[in-house]
Amino acid sequence: MKRQAEVKPAASQDKYGGRVEIRKIETLAALPPYLSWPGLKQVCRIERQRTVNGLTSLEIVCAITSLGRREASAARLLRIARQHWHIENRLHYVRDVSLGEDACRVRSGSAPQLLAGLRNAVIRLIRGTGAKYIPRALQRFAAKPLEALELALSEF
Repeated sequence: MKRQAEVKPAASQDKYGGRVEIRKIETLAALPPYLSWPGLKQVCRIERQRTVNGLTSLEIVCAITSLGRREASAARLLRIARQHWHIENRLHYVRDVSLGEDACRVRSGSAPQLLAGLRNAVIRLIRGTGAKYIPRALQRFAAKPLEALELALSEF
């Protein structure tokens, strides 16, 4: 049974775009014997509360890490978890939704890796123009293919 002194909490709050997010984490480093996975140093309970347009939702997830308390305090683990979603939303979501990665039926050989690299290059090129909204930039380049070609060749 865990003692309260072993649990380390942290919290953060963000407000943007009409949304309020409160994130809380509790970490436990003194692990019970049945959690004897190699390299396991801490377990975490992360609570995310979002309020959008007056509606509040609550999500609770558990996580494990090979980072000990010296490498990652509760506050740092909360930032790491947040950065993971930043990457997910900034890259993977764009690749899937804007560039249709999940709908792509290419599944064999090295073609899927090649297409993923091309999608990453397209995102990098578009973000290099200062565009904030990828779908709008894709529409612009689809309407003006010479502009898209000029952008692609400018990087060489």
